[in-house]
Amino acid sequence: MHKLHISTQFDSGAIEVVQLDRADDIQLRIRKDSAADFAQWFHFCLHGAAFQPVTLRFLNAGDSAYPKGWDGYQVVASYDRQEWTRIDTQFDGQEMTARLTPMAQAVYFAYFEPYSYEQHLDLLASAATSHWVTQQRLGSTVQGRDMTLLRITDEAGTTPIEQKKKVWMIARQHPGETMAEWFVEGFLERLLDADDAVARVLRDRCVFYVVPHMNPDGAVLGNLRTNAAGANLNREWAEPTAERSPEVLLVRQAMLDIGVDLNLDIHGDEGLPYNFVVGSEGTPGYSPRIAALEDAFKVAWAASCPDFQDRHNYGKTAPGQANLTLATNWIAQQFGCLAFTIEMPFKDNADLPDPLVGWSGERSKKLGASVLQPLLQWSA
Repeated sequence: MHKLHISTQFDSGAIEVVQLDRADDIQLRIRKDSAADFAQWFHFCLHGAAFQPVTLRFLNAGDSAYPKGWDGYQVVASYDRQEWTRIDTQFDGQEMTARLTPMAQAVYFAYFEPYSYEQHLDLLASAATSHWVTQQRLGSTVQGRDMTLLRITDEAGTTPIEQKKKVWMIARQHPGETMAEWFVEGFLERLLDADDAVARVLRDRCVFYVVPHMNPDGAVLGNLRTNAAGANLNREWAEPTAERSPEVLLVRQAMLDIGVDLNLDIHGDEGLPYNFVVGSEGTPGYSPRIAALEDAFKVAWAASCPDFQDRHNYGKTAPGQANLTLATNWIAQQFGCLAFTIEMPFKDNADLPDPLVGWSGERSKKLGASVLQPLLQWSA
């Protein structure tokens, strides 16, 4: 009989073990962010339970940051850290219980399919091999990791560089929303595809500025929502500081130096089982022009991608009531441009459910690739 053990000493590992005496009653607590009180993300490996019925009890699920996120949610599990599937999960309002009979001595569990820091570095390196890409180090995170910007355009295209539209994409301000970097990976793969006609036209019309990972410290630390200093980066855009939120400070300064014609801020949502966007309608500078651009973008995306919809969302913010510390609102107000927060589910897309994997990294990649279609219409 193998001894049961749970390990978290790896990139984004996070859980607290309460009881590990029996495989059929493993008691856990979801750990708070390293320097803040948000508790939702978990990622751990269970050893020694092959062919035994395992019951995982998350005792404090009802006290987490977003307890409604557990309704209809299923834990993801993997043996090889490549293929992740959903497992039987229930939530009674306080405890979340997940069950699996592992087919191997080591099995990984996570809130959502992880996207490791090594994967992030591989993504940057792969993109930088393209002659359309310039990689720029903007500076350092709180813990000294690189903040990296990818600039993408076809310098030999027919559109003069000064006439090209400036399109920004930022992702993973909230590090536990790993679907956001999967989205960016799919977006980059298509944008850098020499044989894709849509990508070819967009590289000619636009200069893309992509920050695939806004919060590498928080991700490595296993945080859901904050960086190493405990800052929620998507509440730092009005007054970022070098001490608390250098990640936002660096990217915001680059935007001010370069300019922005459109920004997409990529996120994940705990509660709603849909893909949707949030606009800037509550900002003081919101206008009929921006409203028309928002509507056209959403119509074009929904027409070209059944995974996107605009029926289920957060609703409209009242005029003048926008929180200008959020990236989408600050950018829209500062530059008078189209700006969206893109939200993907931690659960599944209820319009096109997949009981085996739910919403996943691969499906996030496909959605990232699909956003080129509305960008094409917007850029015309």
